[in-house]
Amino acid sequence: MTVTLPRTQERPAPARARPGVLGRLGGLAFRRRGRVLLAWLVGLAIAFGLSSILGGDFAADYSAPGSDSKLAQDRLAQRFPARAGDSVDVVVRANTPVTDVAVREEVAALLAKLAGLPHVAGVDDPYASPGGVSADGRTLLARLNLDVANPADMPVADTERLLGAAEEASRPGLEVALGGRSIQVAEGNEVGSEGIGLLVAAVILLVMFGTVVAAGLPLGVAIAGLAVSGTLTGLVAALLDVPDWAPVLASMLGIALGIDYALLMVTRFREWRAKGLNPEDATVATMDTAGRAVLVAGGTVLVSMLGLFAMGLSFMSGAAAVTMVAVFVVLAAAVTLFPALLGYLGKWIDRLRVPLVTRKATRMGPARGWTWWNRLVRRYRVVGMLAGVAALLALAVPFLSVNFGFPDAGNDGAGTSSRRSYDAVAEGFGPGANGPLLLVADVAVAARLGAELSETPGVAAVSPAQLNPAGDTALMTVVPATGPQDAATEELVRTIRERVIPAATAGTDAEAYVGGVTATAIDTNTNIAKRLPLLIGGVVLLSMLLLMLAFRSVVIPLTAAALNLLSVAAAYGVVALALQGGWLGQLIGIDTATPLAAFIPVLMFAILFGLSMDYEVFLLSRMREGWVRTRDNGRAVGDGLASTGRVITAAAAIMLAVFAAFVPSSDIAVKVFGFGMAVAILIDVTVVRMLLVPAAMHLLGRANWWLPAPLERVLPQLHVEGRPDTT
Repeated sequence: MTVTLPRTQERPAPARARPGVLGRLGGLAFRRRGRVLLAWLVGLAIAFGLSSILGGDFAADYSAPGSDSKLAQDRLAQRFPARAGDSVDVVVRANTPVTDVAVREEVAALLAKLAGLPHVAGVDDPYASPGGVSADGRTLLARLNLDVANPADMPVADTERLLGAAEEASRPGLEVALGGRSIQVAEGNEVGSEGIGLLVAAVILLVMFGTVVAAGLPLGVAIAGLAVSGTLTGLVAALLDVPDWAPVLASMLGIALGIDYALLMVTRFREWRAKGLNPEDATVATMDTAGRAVLVAGGTVLVSMLGLFAMGLSFMSGAAAVTMVAVFVVLAAAVTLFPALLGYLGKWIDRLRVPLVTRKATRMGPARGWTWWNRLVRRYRVVGMLAGVAALLALAVPFLSVNFGFPDAGNDGAGTSSRRSYDAVAEGFGPGANGPLLLVADVAVAARLGAELSETPGVAAVSPAQLNPAGDTALMTVVPATGPQDAATEELVRTIRERVIPAATAGTDAEAYVGGVTATAIDTNTNIAKRLPLLIGGVVLLSMLLLMLAFRSVVIPLTAAALNLLSVAAAYGVVALALQGGWLGQLIGIDTATPLAAFIPVLMFAILFGLSMDYEVFLLSRMREGWVRTRDNGRAVGDGLASTGRVITAAAAIMLAVFAAFVPSSDIAVKVFGFGMAVAILIDVTVVRMLLVPAAMHLLGRANWWLPAPLERVLPQLHVEGRPDTT
């Protein structure tokens, strides 16, 4: 007689071989869940305490090591310490000449008031300084020298007091605007990206899982990881230069990855429960399958971030270190905290159903829609491949004409003080006045150098040499005839370095260097362009090796690398189109043609390549599971796509929302990065992961899983798809 167990009754776990390391770790965390939670709380407290005692401050040096601008910056700090701090430009635009007695009195009162505010170390007299009054006499430019070297160190409240004083001094016929990086920081808006990302993620998880408990697990893991990694930022800052935007990047990536990884494991846990395993055995099996995929996926992200160290830029190394700490903490939470939480909530994984969500959300197994999509892709795999590749190449075309450079105040919002200051300076003194070059030279060649510069095409003005207190070094300000983002300005910098300075220093051992914000931006972009092939080659090669080790195939890593590079190129193209300031740019708040800071595509590549490999691992691990079980490539591809389609699209939707939360930022670099990453995720999960990858797998057939015999013998068995006895 056959006895059928009720659906709700759990059956004993089948006899299986001993679980792998992750399975045993998951089982231990499940049984010792109280101790695991306590350990995480203690770790958080220790991290907070160490960061409070030993934590460093944010700092960023955007100059290229060993470059001409870096040498100029170092010499300026050593020999002109009064000019080494940050500064604020005070721009006065009047309907009458600014030299009129009444206007001079108002300007004097304003500058006196500004000089008495906190962190203002000194004020230059615009009437006594060369170039302080425009040729038409209607615009005046004065400089406030601050006692902080880094704009991020200027308290926003004190900057707002400067802005308030300027606003009070303005009247009809007399407009006062302040410019400078400190002003841009104070006028920037906080968009609460983390909160937006978590809120959207909660909605998506509730819709996908249909129960509060299942949706809450990924959020809990992500928040715990964010809490610990956030407190460790100060310790990283004590060792490396960490830019002020790095913690935001790290927290957003940590949230997205934490949710994605836990989402995958919750899905697999529910599948094992649906097969009848009790909570502990289901946890062990989940860690032995999905847990392995998570570690490989996280490893690809860490490999990608390691590539940023190859750029040789301190601010990128600091950002990479903070982000890697966040990813590492997320992985630690996934393999320890997650199974511990299952120890408390595993039995109730399908409790607290969401009333408006269909019960289909709680059903396990391949979705019919994805099964239908797989059949369609398999039938039209050649057409799908050609159409997908053509679409990606078409999207990449605008990147061929992108303008590299650093966005400045001219790209800020039209109503901001920094933008009004920029426009007034350009109108009154010429476009080059917004990006002057600073020449630091030995005093022996200063006069000759000044004469050579005055006769150089493209130079609008050269200030008289200012000597340092020791009298051995001269500082000259060179105003280009073109704006800081103009290609002619870059050519002028090159001309000064390659022709003017050698001519002025010929026959002497004197030295001269070209610095300033504009020259620093040019040198940094050049340095990044020179090192970019090293980054791309290193990240792609290491990722391919990791995939080959995980999936025991030569073809799969090659296909993944090629498709990921196409995906990155397409995202670059969409970003370049938005930066043109047309209809697409206006949708995200870019109304003028804007250059692309070279470090943005570098960051995008490193992060996107890692995330793309995440989705690749999620997808291929289930495909390989089917291949190992059936040796039928078509069936394996179909089962893998149908089993992971919902997970990958939900994970991508969460990731897209997380990065889209950057777009409202007033900081152009942050806005462009957020938009670029959101577009990249959308392209990757729709065109690449859901179309090109299965189409390519169907085209290649059994060749997907080919591995040369010598490699077959030496490569270790990771069983990323799960051990044979657990699948």
